Amino acid sequence: MTTKTHNPADKVERWAIEKLVPYARNARTHSDEQISQLASSIKEWGWTTPVLVDEQGSIIAGHGRTLAAQRLQMTEVPVMVARGWSEAKKRAYVLADNKLAMNAGWDNEMLALELGEIGELGFDLDLTGFKAEEIQTLQPPDFEPGTEEDQGKLDQLDPKWIACPHCGKEFDARQA
Repeated sequence: MTTKTHNPADKVERWAIEKLVPYARNARTHSDEQISQLASSIKEWGWTTPVLVDEQGSIIAGHGRTLAAQRLQMTEVPVMVARGWSEAKKRAYVLADNKLAMNAGWDNEMLALELGEIGELGFDLDLTGFKAEEIQTLQPPDFEPGTEEDQGKLDQLDPKWIACPHCGKEFDARQA
């Protein structure tokens, strides 16, 4: 017979925001700009990730979301309770929750395509958290060079436009 261990994600509860206590030794910082971004995200998509707290309401993960909720003057937020976690386990997860996400990378080609297409659909790209300067630095996908067989066909091509071999989107060759 197997015993089931408590998984905080098994149950989401709604708690009064005033019951939540920030962890005094939280090493992660949240700028005013980032809290504004989180507040905008909550307004656009609703609450998608509950705050993780211990039984006493001490925040383990979700400090920034809690600050954004306060900015939005919310009175309740969804929480998951990490019941039975040791002090060491809670403190370690405060760090792990942030660092593990930071260890991920980006596929810049896919990112450029996604942001470009989402922008073409008219969605406000500021809500993605990417700054306009970051988006502008993304280059269109690399293009494969032509072959010797292609040499005789250059006069048949429009030299101003080239198409991405992956998605077919056309780019101005003078700006690529």
